[in-house]
Amino acid sequence: MNTPAIYHRPDSEFAYLYKDNLMHIRLRTARGDVKRVDLIHGDPYTLDTQHWQEKTSSMERYLTTDLYDFWTIELTEPFKRISYAFKITGNDGITIFYGDHGIFSFEKNVLDSADNYFRMPYFHEIDRFKAPEWVKKTVWYQIFPERFANGDKTNDPENTLNWGSKDPSQTDFFGGDLQGVIDHLDYLTDLGINGIYFCPIFKAKSNHKYDTIDYMEIDPAFGDKETFKKLINECHKRGIRVMLDAVFNHMGDNSPQWQDVLENGRDSKYADWFHINKFPITYQDTGFDQAENITYDTFGFTPHMPKLNTANPEVKKYLLGIAKYWIKEFDIDAWRLDVANEIDHEFWRDFKKTCDSVKKDFYILGEVWHSSQGWLQGDQFSAVMNYAYTDSISKYLIKQEIPIDKMVSDINNQLMLYRDQTDQIQFNVLDSHDTARLLTETNDDKDLMKQVLAFTYLQPGVPCVYYGDEIGMDGGNDPGCRKCMVWDKSKQDLQLYDFFKQLIRFRRNNQEVLSEGKMVWERVQDDGLLILSRKDDKKIVKIILNSGIKDQNVKINQSVILSNLTITNNHELTISPKGFALVKD
Repeated sequence: MNTPAIYHRPDSEFAYLYKDNLMHIRLRTARGDVKRVDLIHGDPYTLDTQHWQEKTSSMERYLTTDLYDFWTIELTEPFKRISYAFKITGNDGITIFYGDHGIFSFEKNVLDSADNYFRMPYFHEIDRFKAPEWVKKTVWYQIFPERFANGDKTNDPENTLNWGSKDPSQTDFFGGDLQGVIDHLDYLTDLGINGIYFCPIFKAKSNHKYDTIDYMEIDPAFGDKETFKKLINECHKRGIRVMLDAVFNHMGDNSPQWQDVLENGRDSKYADWFHINKFPITYQDTGFDQAENITYDTFGFTPHMPKLNTANPEVKKYLLGIAKYWIKEFDIDAWRLDVANEIDHEFWRDFKKTCDSVKKDFYILGEVWHSSQGWLQGDQFSAVMNYAYTDSISKYLIKQEIPIDKMVSDINNQLMLYRDQTDQIQFNVLDSHDTARLLTETNDDKDLMKQVLAFTYLQPGVPCVYYGDEIGMDGGNDPGCRKCMVWDKSKQDLQLYDFFKQLIRFRRNNQEVLSEGKMVWERVQDDGLLILSRKDDKKIVKIILNSGIKDQNVKINQSVILSNLTITNNHELTISPKGFALVKD
């Protein structure tokens, strides 16, 4: 038995309260190394009197990666506390005891020693990671406000270009605004959207608005607070939640605070608001938004975005006041946090307390592009933008950089990094304002695009549509991914729109099993055939896809709900390359 591979950590994603008095416990073992795992468990105070150590509950071998098997069990305890250990039987016939002091031979004296057991002393409801329930039911739509729709030409900035008259540069303005969003809310409702994620809307110099000048004001080119309040009300009337983008890692260099530092140097009352390494403040410009020899910390190497010192009490008070203001005064439902991984954890702990104090079930989404356990323990973020998860899908299905079994391994590994309730509300994005569009990534192959979308919509977590993807917009990396939304129906791909509409309907109609159901990899074949089922006590839905180069024949007993490039013959599917079928009982 490969004992060094055995791993468990109490009070973590390996042992946590899932729901009221319902524990989830996981164990990791080497792949293919262990035949059976049983949980020995009971009340910490009754080991001697009830001898529960002589009984076990069988654990399920659940997800597997290229290195490990993960075993799981769900249980309750009558007095809301538990001591537990693992009885592990290897394929070599050896049985061991694994507990708080490590690995022992499976013997009575080991079983009878109370200090050998892991312990959850009490199931405190206040400590349970609580996922906002409404998020699981949400399909998001990301809007880059400057490029979605121009509903009010009176607020157009100077030198505004005609809508969609050219591919955008990094400095172009086309006049998109909040009124334009209001004008097209029925379009989003028809598509099936019930959540909007806005890129920043606060006063800033650039077209992207990630260089904030004033967090307390709507950018004049987008409208005013009255228009924004109307937008929120119209969204909520339609059952659409609203998430704003908060840029608290840095400010724009046109902000009054930074201008005061430039004017007064180390004597500025805002000098400690930023990370200034040397006075006077200087840098050597090397091109658009790039510089060298910068004497202060910035976002990336962008001299126009000086980094905020969020450990400074004045800065923290200022930013937390902003977070509270927009929730309290405008009833927003969520914050998306830009460059969240570059801000200290203590700030985010106070940020969560601030948001929760104003609105129950508030959603806090961090921009973190990598594994994120440090932010997802329940005291900081609700979820992160799940790039690490969807990158695995893209690397196999689109880029063919990894084999099929590596994609499955990576997906399973990501799911085991977090609690189940966290996985259920992770923000699944295939493209965004920071990446090339999905259609461009697939080399304009809409059949492949549909396959990738269908597979992603079957995953735990919540999907997000980047504006315009649904009507066939393309574009490379910034600024190409930020083109003006196409509203001329003669230039929209209405068949693709209908596909998105059906896929979103499928997701929402089967939300419960897709959020909370088990992942079952029924078939993962080197020739590209993949069958993934999502199961709960009530329903089974699955995707059958062909990522290979030859047709695949699959027998089914379920009804086909949505498919692409498939031929159905009674209860047998012939699935062409790049094809898929979504089926359910």
